[in-house]
Amino acid sequence: MTENRADAILGALVLAAAVGFLVYAGQIAGVGQGRAGYDLTASFRSAEGVRVGSDVRLGGVKVGTVADMRLDAESFEAELRLALRADMLLPEDTLAVVASEGLLGGAYIELLPGGSPFDIEPGGRIEQTQSAVSLVTLLLRAVTGGGDDTGAEAAP
Repeated sequence: MTENRADAILGALVLAAAVGFLVYAGQIAGVGQGRAGYDLTASFRSAEGVRVGSDVRLGGVKVGTVADMRLDAESFEAELRLALRADMLLPEDTLAVVASEGLLGGAYIELLPGGSPFDIEPGGRIEQTQSAVSLVTLLLRAVTGGGDDTGAEAAP
């Protein structure tokens, strides 16, 4: 009888620990926090490495996520919908950059606010963007000694 009681107590402790880990993981992932905030769109020539769910950061702090990605059939640009926190009002001249966490790290969107006194309205568009730079392209330039890809030859 005491062995069954000890098994039941141990099972309850393991179950409580599992529930605790799930609650902690949910808090870290932001599950159940609702959709308090607003969306902005931004177009990039290349959004290489960015995925739905990638971070949107300002000053290194996560302020939102990439909510949707699609290819604009007319401009052939990647159009991203960014879901931002409600308290993140950005100036009209904000720059959105596809950044990387390092050689093997994932890509994210870095927001660099400008100095405009006017904010982008919810549902608006970030006009100034900077696309991802391909690591393969950079390596090829370093190996081949290519400085620019304009096709212009250097003067003798």
